[in-house]
Amino acid sequence: MNMVENLEQFDRASGSAVERLLFNHRLLVMLVCALVTVFLGWQTSRLEINASFEKTIPTNHPFIQNYLAHQAELTGLGNAVRIGVDNPRGSIYDPAYLETLRKLSEEVFLLPGVARNQMKSLWTPSTRWVGVTEDGLEGGPVIPDGYDGSATSLAQLRANIARSGEIGQLVAFNGSSSVIYVPLLVRDSDGKALDYGAFAQRLEALRTKYEQQGVRLHITGFAKLVGDLIAGVRAVLLFFAIAVAIATAMVYWYTRCARSTALVVLASLVAVLWQLGMLPMLGYALDPYSILVPFLVFAIGMSHGAQKMNGIMQDVGRGMHKLVAARFTFRRLFLAGLTALLADAVGFAVLSTIDIAVIRELAVAASLGVGMLIVTNLILLPILLSYTGVSANAAERSLRTEAADASGQVRHPLWALLDRFTYRPWAIGAIVVALALAAAGYALSSQLKIGDLDPGAPELRADSRYNRDVAALSAAYGASSDVLAVMVKTPDGQCAQYDTLNKIDALEWQLRQIDGVDSTNSLALLNRRVLAGLNEGNPKWYEFLPNQDMLNTVTAGAPRGLYNDSCGLLTVYAYLRDHKADTLSRVVTHIEAFAAANNNRDVQFLLAAGSAGIEAATNIVVQDAWRRMLLLVYAAVIVLCFVTFRSWRAVLVAVLPLMLTSVLAEALMVVFGMGVKVATLPVIALGVGIGVDYALYILSITLAQLRQGASLSTAYYRALLFTGKVVMLTGVTLAIGVITWVASPIKFQADMGLLLGFMFLWNMLGALILVPALAHFLLKPAAVPNVQPIST
Repeated sequence: MNMVENLEQFDRASGSAVERLLFNHRLLVMLVCALVTVFLGWQTSRLEINASFEKTIPTNHPFIQNYLAHQAELTGLGNAVRIGVDNPRGSIYDPAYLETLRKLSEEVFLLPGVARNQMKSLWTPSTRWVGVTEDGLEGGPVIPDGYDGSATSLAQLRANIARSGEIGQLVAFNGSSSVIYVPLLVRDSDGKALDYGAFAQRLEALRTKYEQQGVRLHITGFAKLVGDLIAGVRAVLLFFAIAVAIATAMVYWYTRCARSTALVVLASLVAVLWQLGMLPMLGYALDPYSILVPFLVFAIGMSHGAQKMNGIMQDVGRGMHKLVAARFTFRRLFLAGLTALLADAVGFAVLSTIDIAVIRELAVAASLGVGMLIVTNLILLPILLSYTGVSANAAERSLRTEAADASGQVRHPLWALLDRFTYRPWAIGAIVVALALAAAGYALSSQLKIGDLDPGAPELRADSRYNRDVAALSAAYGASSDVLAVMVKTPDGQCAQYDTLNKIDALEWQLRQIDGVDSTNSLALLNRRVLAGLNEGNPKWYEFLPNQDMLNTVTAGAPRGLYNDSCGLLTVYAYLRDHKADTLSRVVTHIEAFAAANNNRDVQFLLAAGSAGIEAATNIVVQDAWRRMLLLVYAAVIVLCFVTFRSWRAVLVAVLPLMLTSVLAEALMVVFGMGVKVATLPVIALGVGIGVDYALYILSITLAQLRQGASLSTAYYRALLFTGKVVMLTGVTLAIGVITWVASPIKFQADMGLLLGFMFLWNMLGALILVPALAHFLLKPAAVPNVQPIST
């Protein structure tokens, strides 16, 4: 039968209504897709790369609700930047250093997005001292009135700093540096969302400018971290380009057909373009945490596109016309591809149940991308190939293994090896090994922690500029910038009551005994210090006395950071050594127990403010969402597989390898020191959706052959020849593409590269080894329902 006769004999009215609608109006489909591509391509010019502090926190968690309810009364306990200014030539009591610090402080004060009324440095009026003199309690700004840089002024400044309680906070213990504390607003003075990338660039410009004047700057905080991550996006784009190049080269090596390779890559890139173009239309920006989503969309698209290309290539090799080959491949693989993509989409969509806006936006962006793939790779790609076809040599190459098998030649060693897993001895061996790996993986994954496991910013390398700055500030000030603040709510005007401050005093003492808490501060502690000061510094007077008049006097002169204007809210500060998950958990658990025992009608201990308090709330939400998210993902995959196969046995065969991958991926996170957090939580879910693609394609062909009366060995072998080769190709190709990420300057991208590379490879092995092994016990021909999910 020649190709022309094949086309003439083909019944254009055959196939499903969807197939007829699409392939009988191919030009219209291509025109619509072209117009959408142009429009959404233009929309990508409006796409911004930015981040938001508020989007990375769980705004509905009780801790965050408490913080937001009192945010206006708290002094810079949310999103803030610390700028450490060192004097490499000596101490801060140097006129040249202080003049440089003044100029820098004034420039920082004027930066857009700075909460100027809450900013603190040695030069801000809010930085004050309180002392005991012959005339009683006195105080004033730390920089003395009439400061002129003279020896007398410097001596007065040294005394004021010593009485201010800022040593270890704004001033280093060795006196060689001071900090400019810069709380940030959600929006700048123009009402626009703070541009963290631009803000971080301004900070770097200040660093360059003032380090030329003899000081050394160390800058930490969420805004600087995100700025560094945004700067690293260039590296992300480079690795994306490398992954595209590797995928293109591998597909071409497999097909030796330039036109079909180009179309597979083009269809996948068009889906990415559509996804990015939709984001600004929805009011979304691309942030450092979702920058990996375009690659995931491309990876999924390459997997599905290669399957369509391979099917058409083989049918053309059998003598079919390119249009007929495209339609037959569409019939065979559309439902399997649609189910797999819906599973991917649902896996992404489930992430939207997590109460963190950045993850919800990631879920929407990824679901959009997968939805685009349904059009570009399941519909547009077969239509394009129905026009271009494939090269004759490529079509002939695609059937060499099948032709050799039909002529009785020895099977390819790899396919023969994989086919052995359909027989009992090898099937039992594979399942026993899988069970052993599952048991070992589960034991190791039980050690998986929630949150950060290292000091500094785990999103960046340990030797990054940011983490070096964190280490320098921690060493100079004896504590990290991780502050957990407890809000103590009282009736207005009663914050200085003895019973209330006595409870705060007890809480502080208990907190200082907890491993990970370096120091504390509160109005109760100030009373102890003042009482000792009033008695010539005698440590015997370092007590908390039940003298209400004394408490009222001290409160009247206390800094407003310890209580609010209405005297109805007190703040207890716990300065932590780090923000590791274990540290936060210990402190939060103790405070919650203390609150449960001491809260009453007049006094309420509320968690939590400060960077560590916000991170503790985030950890709690992530922990609650972690298992629930996986259960929902698996439930969705199981339902979709059952709808497709109408067989609970087939569902087990498809899903059990995915579960093994999930367990082993969590074990791998333990081995590499990764915690479950905002950056890693999505990848755990994505491995399920991405992995089901491979099993669905192999199972679909296997079941179709079983229904036609073939043995399991024959059915699986034909599935290997038709879809298995491409499963192996895409698994290896995509794993190689993401493994290159280990060289990224952004550590969480390197971590994601390891995890995704493992998931691509292990899901591929699960589909090629565990699927036939499980099928040996579960997919007996009599147990396969007479349902045709694939038209053959």
